[in-house]
Formats: sequence, C-alpha cells, structure tokens
Amino acid sequence: MSAEAVFDKQRLRRARFAVATVFCVHGAVTGSFATRIPWIQDHTGISAGQLGLALAFPAIGASVAMPLASAVSHRFGARNALRGLLALWTLSLTLPALAPNLVTLCVTLFVYGATSGMSDVAMNALGVEVENRLNKSIMSSLHGMWSTGALIGSAAGTLAAHLGTDARLHHLLAAAVLTVLGLLACQGVLDLRSAPDEDPPPRFALPPKSALLIGAVGFCAVFAEGASLDWSAVYLRDILDTSPGVAAASTTAFALTMAVARLAGDKVVDRFGAVRTVRTGGVLAAAGGVLVVTAPHPVIAMGGFALLGLGVAVVVPLAFAAAGRSGPNPSQAIAGVATITYTSGLIAPSAIGAVADATSLVVSFGLVTLLACGLVVGAGVLRTGDRRPAEAVVPDATAPGPRI
Repeated sequence: MSAEAVFDKQRLRRARFAVATVFCVHGAVTGSFATRIPWIQDHTGISAGQLGLALAFPAIGASVAMPLASAVSHRFGARNALRGLLALWTLSLTLPALAPNLVTLCVTLFVYGATSGMSDVAMNALGVEVENRLNKSIMSSLHGMWSTGALIGSAAGTLAAHLGTDARLHHLLAAAVLTVLGLLACQGVLDLRSAPDEDPPPRFALPPKSALLIGAVGFCAVFAEGASLDWSAVYLRDILDTSPGVAAASTTAFALTMAVARLAGDKVVDRFGAVRTVRTGGVLAAAGGVLVVTAPHPVIAMGGFALLGLGVAVVVPLAFAAAGRSGPNPSQAIAGVATITYTSGLIAPSAIGAVADATSLVVSFGLVTLLACGLVVGAGVLRTGDRRPAEAVVPDATAPGPRI
C-alpha cells in the first residue's frame, strides 16, 4: 500500500471518529434535556396536559426545518454546515429552562427541535459518506454512539436533579461543554463541497419516492421504539401489577438493549447484509411483541421488551444509510426519511394511549407487534443503493466533492 493510500485511510479513520463524536454530542443534548423536564414543568407552572402539548413542538420544529439542511450544506459545505448547525443545537439546550410560561416554552422547544433536526440530517449524511468511503457498515455504531451520548447526558442530568441544581445553570454548563466538544469534533469530519456549477437544492421539497418506502420501514421501527420507551413501565405496572422500581427497570433495560445492539450491529450488517438483518430483527421484534401481550409474569414481559429493542435497534441507521444511497441528493432523501421517522416518534405515544383508552394496553402492543411484522415485509427496500467503492482520496477544504 502506498504512503498516500495509508494517509487517506488514516484521514478516513479520523473522520469516522469525528462523526461518531458528533453523534455522541447530539445524543447527550437530548439526554440532558429529558432528565430536567419535571423541573421545567414546575418552573413554568403548566399542567401535565399542557406539558404534553409543549413536548410535541420539538418534533414539529424538526419536521419543518429538516428539508433546509440540504440547502445549508450546499451553500456552506458539509463541515461548516455541520459545525454551525450542531452549535445551534447544543446552545438551544439553554432555551427551554428559561421559558416562564407555556407559550414561550412551545416557542423554545420549536427552535430546539428545528436545530436538532437540521444537525441530525447533516451528521447522518456525513456518516453515510464515511461509510461509503470505508466500504463497510458504520451507521449502526454511529447511532449506538448517539444512544451512548443520551445515556451519558441522562446520567449527568439525573445527578444534577438529585443535587437540586437549577436546570438553567445545569443546561448552561452542559451546553458550553457540549458546544466546545462539538466544534472540536467537527474539525475532523469530511469537508465535502458541491461542484461550482451544481444547482442548489430547493429550500423545501417533498421527500423523493425512494425515501417514502424506506421511511415506511423506519416508521414501523420508530413506532415500536417510541411505544416501548414511553409505555413499557406503565404496561408492567398496570397490566402485570409490578412495583414502580421493576417497572422503571424495564425501560432502562430496553434503552440499554438498543444501545448495545447498535454498537455491535455493524458486524452483523457486514456479515449478512441490511435486508437479512432487518428481516431477522423484525422476527425478533414481533416475537418480543407476542411475549409482551401474552406474558403472565413481569420477567417474561421484560424479556419481550428486550427483544423488541434488539429487533428494531439497527433499522433506523440502515434506513438512513439506504436513503443516502438512493439518489443524486442524499441529504434530501435522508431529510425525507428523518421527517417520516420523527413523525412516527411524535404520534406513537399518543396513538398507544388512544388505543389503550378505547380497548387496553394489551391491544396497543398487539398493534406494535403488527408493525414489527412490517419490518419483515418491507426490509427489501433497504437494498436500495449498495455501498459505493471506497474513494481513493478524501476531498480537502477547497476541493469540490459529492453533494451531501
């Protein structure tokens, strides 16, 4: 291997480490915010119903803003776009705790979600490009790093809440640290730029048709994920009459299963391919759903939730990877898939609650089981766009490169 090839391989490894750090930082913001929601509710003096309304605004903001990410990357280049968008996202962590009432909380959460969604698209597009150039799967482990960051942020937030720290101070310090880490990490990502004669993408555009089919698979996975995260503890408490501690442990176990499966998922994908991996995951998730709805004992139900987490863990990373290789504008396709999955995450908790009110939580998780079967049926669309061969040279800051 020539010295130049070795140098290029080292740059790709640095780029992979850099984008993995970006994913971790992104997840840490989410974890930091989630743990202080009770403080924010008390500070604003809003009811549980009003809090539920406010918590819909991050997903709304993300869905509205994500189509803009492609235009931002085209205008400023991949590295500068990610640097700016990630900094806006980490700094937006300070806003919700400053809100004095419901209206301002909704506005700040809209901004929080918008910056989250745009940086999410930018970092996934860069992750797909690194994966293509390395010619091996890395998207699952990147999303595993996001889950790891969320767990770290949650742990720090739990400690801050336990110590009675004002969330405004906690989030100010967390935002400062994460902004610095994010800016440092962005120095190492690929600096891809559009060709000088390339037309800019539209600021807003409907997702391409390829993204709709891929997004449908992601929808099934995120619905099962959101339902399990938000309702597993309630299910064990209300259906199986467990203690609050055991019920909460089921949610933690589900999240840990997801994180571990994503961190280990790339080797499985490289060995068996995206389609077989997702089909097998769908079978595992469906089996987990069956265990949940038929469980006579909490331990069996917890095993069912663990299987659900294991089964859906790698689907979203593979959906983003497939979208990024499905057409001439990867960022637009990724934005389309992300919009669909964000929508699924938005409606899943309320849909489970609505079905439970009309029937029971058992029936609600019967619906989750059916959607898990959809992964088996729809996995074939993730075959779209096999990974391209690794590039010989990583573009530098001045050279035009593939549009993300």
